[in-house]
Amino acid sequence: MLFGVITTIFFLFNVLPGDPATVILGQRASKEAVEGVHRDIGTDKPILVQYMHYVNDLSPISMHNYKDNKSLIFLNPEKYSWTPLFTLGAKKCVVLKVPYLRRSYITKRNVSEIITDTLPETAVLAFASIIIASVVGIFLGIITATRKNSVLDRVIFVLATVFGMSAPSFLVGLIMAWLFGYVLSKYTGLDPSGSLYDIDVWNGEVLKLKNLVLPAITLGMRPLSIVIQLTRSSLLDVLSQDYIRTARAKGLSYRKIIIKHALKNALNPVVTAISGWFAGLMAGAVFVEKIFSWKGIGYEVVEALSKNDLPVVMGATLIFATIFVGINIVVDIIYGVLDPRVRVRN
Repeated sequence: MLFGVITTIFFLFNVLPGDPATVILGQRASKEAVEGVHRDIGTDKPILVQYMHYVNDLSPISMHNYKDNKSLIFLNPEKYSWTPLFTLGAKKCVVLKVPYLRRSYITKRNVSEIITDTLPETAVLAFASIIIASVVGIFLGIITATRKNSVLDRVIFVLATVFGMSAPSFLVGLIMAWLFGYVLSKYTGLDPSGSLYDIDVWNGEVLKLKNLVLPAITLGMRPLSIVIQLTRSSLLDVLSQDYIRTARAKGLSYRKIIIKHALKNALNPVVTAISGWFAGLMAGAVFVEKIFSWKGIGYEVVEALSKNDLPVVMGATLIFATIFVGINIVVDIIYGVLDPRVRVRN
């Protein structure tokens, strides 16, 4: 899956109009300087050679030339952090290294450094959003399932559909920032924009957890509605099973039946949705972070796109894909915990 993502984003971004040399040097750069940049980043080579070079940079085990500093695969200590494995001939070697995501055209920083600095804030935002969506969504899903076709059930369903499914996150974000950050700010104490850490003149970086409230609710709105509907439908299906009727016949309380018997078996599709949405929120926080000036990786992606800084966008896309694959593996393990029927047996 990751190999497919790498291949797709490489060829996708390499057919886009624009010259990386002019992005780096500006429109008034001389022809000689532009040619020098092309040689340095390898864009003067055929597209397939560039692709193989890109895959070689990303691979943890890769082949490099350690003597000729003009070689495209030269083992440059400014780019790579490596451990040698073995040599191939007089000039080449195979090394174990940290994947190299290239450098930003604009800031000249390594993309890995940019991602390391910004990914934690996006992770905090996504984690807070999915916690809100999970806890509130499962709670409301239980209420709607146990009060099927009641007024409360229909009100929750309508609100979840209108605000969660129909309204895009950037529109909800603008409304939330305007309503709770401006109109009702003296009552809520919330700001329309701000990141996890603010710079204070006297104290330096100061943790501002209140800045997390509005973007977390905004980002969690859509998965919240999904969790409500999935919990409701799955729980209703489980409550119609024979073992639930048996538990009722034995005189167990309705609350105990829901919590100890029905809910656990109804959570499999909910876990799937939560895991998928968590990975999606890591990538989908782009517009929300921009609206609330949340300095995460999504904010950096928007800035990079506006400046045609493709290495940052490509690196962020690969990180999102890696997170998505990793979360899916964790979910497979959780399935085995929740439902013994799906456990792998030798």
